[in-house]
Amino acid sequence: MPTSKDVARLAGVSQSTVSYVMSGKRPISEEVRRRVEEAMAEIGFQPNAGARALAGRRTSVVGLVVPFGPSADTTGLLPFVETIATGVREHDYDVLLVTADEGPSALTRLEGRRLCDAIVLMEIEAHDPRIEVAASLRVPVVLIGVPQDPRGLPCVDVDFAEAARLAVTELAGSGHDRVVVLGHPAEAVLRDVNYVRRFTDSALATAHDAGLPYEVVGPVEPTPLGAERAVEAAGLDRPGLTGVVVAGTAAVQPVLTALVRAGHHPGRDVTVMGVCTDAAAAAAEPPVTNVSLEPRDVSRLAVRTVFRLLDAEGADAPPDVALVTPRLTHRSTTARAGAPAA
Repeated sequence: MPTSKDVARLAGVSQSTVSYVMSGKRPISEEVRRRVEEAMAEIGFQPNAGARALAGRRTSVVGLVVPFGPSADTTGLLPFVETIATGVREHDYDVLLVTADEGPSALTRLEGRRLCDAIVLMEIEAHDPRIEVAASLRVPVVLIGVPQDPRGLPCVDVDFAEAARLAVTELAGSGHDRVVVLGHPAEAVLRDVNYVRRFTDSALATAHDAGLPYEVVGPVEPTPLGAERAVEAAGLDRPGLTGVVVAGTAAVQPVLTALVRAGHHPGRDVTVMGVCTDAAAAAAEPPVTNVSLEPRDVSRLAVRTVFRLLDAEGADAPPDVALVTPRLTHRSTTARAGAPAA
């Protein structure tokens, strides 16, 4: 018997779009509706009324698939979990936490047991094996992250490409002679977590366009030893003013400490920019110039997207990709070209 997945493949749309055409819970363009209906007719697909009725029952639960595990940055995850939990409670929903270690099977288990009405999927890889399964589910799935092929699933995240542009453009425009990016941890690089590529590709392109010498040191582990090795590899004894961009949030403080121990003074003879939250930047010693990563803003956007998809009144469909714009804030680690070194 033909399935809605067969219809989606023939019509060139996601399976969730087929579901919305049948249920009327989201506005669908006439052109897309026509393609779906023609595909149904071509393969003889008949929606099962009983299955549709079952799918309409609500659990008032949102599943949150989080990357808890040996290498997870649990401190960085807490703002996401807390903000999403608070946001869904405002809609009289609860959150069910599921570990990402289960892989695609976690998603099929959530839907198969009717445990939740929607799923938020975190720590997205560029080529994530969960995406194909997520796109086939009958419940809405929202991605925190942007894979190479989202398969029609809505994505929310910080604009990491813009974060890199902000950092490198600022360094180029303020008289720096070169930029060194201290990269992400090995685990994130090996897994090809989506934001790593988005950030580094944009930083390279921006530096090239600005004619600013650029290099990447990495991977950088967020430990004292990892920071010491990264600072040594950065070659900061060369002539000229170097801007150091620390891409891995957890490495910001270890790098600042390692620079001072190596005889470099952030804000005097080297600029340091952290890609981290404003709270972490202000709490660093010394307070570090940063390009903001605000997980609470991303989480609130994810919650709004979930409930737009669940809206029984057929609210406007969310955009395919919605990105939070980062901000650059100067603190005490910004050095100025021509200023005397202490």
